[in-house]
Amino acid sequence: MTDFDVSAEPLSVDAVIARVAHAEAGGIDVFVGVVRAHNDGRAVTRLDYEAYAAMAEAEMARVAAEIAEEIPGVRLAASHRVGSLAVGDVAVVCAASAVHRGEAFAACRRLIDGIKARAPVWKREWGPDGPYWVGWEDARCGADGGRAGHTASHGHAGHRHDGG
Repeated sequence: MTDFDVSAEPLSVDAVIARVAHAEAGGIDVFVGVVRAHNDGRAVTRLDYEAYAAMAEAEMARVAAEIAEEIPGVRLAASHRVGSLAVGDVAVVCAASAVHRGEAFAACRRLIDGIKARAPVWKREWGPDGPYWVGWEDARCGADGGRAGHTASHGHAGHRHDGG
């Protein structure tokens, strides 16, 4: 296990904390992302996460390296789960340790924000209307006159993005 990993196994908050703990750390901040029962006003019964694991792990490490350049002495670790997760399951754990709590808080926030923005991890939510990909953008939408930026995260089963 490295400091940044993608796993199909349940995540351990304690294990991620242990990867950043050290005698010089005056603060350890932890973010635990869990599957919630709703999103954007829709019920959620489960999530499926898929990832390009090797690339996701490398990108998480790059995000951490950027943070470490700006916050000397910070240690960072993260684990992201893939597979089918139930409401209440832990989906991601990020931890940051630093000499002072403010640096640990800032580093942990930047770590999770960077992972969500850059790591190739995809989320499909399941609810009463069926499954839908969250944040997926159809590349065809930008080319058809004014529909640029149209996303398919609204969850309408069978909705087409080709004008039909």
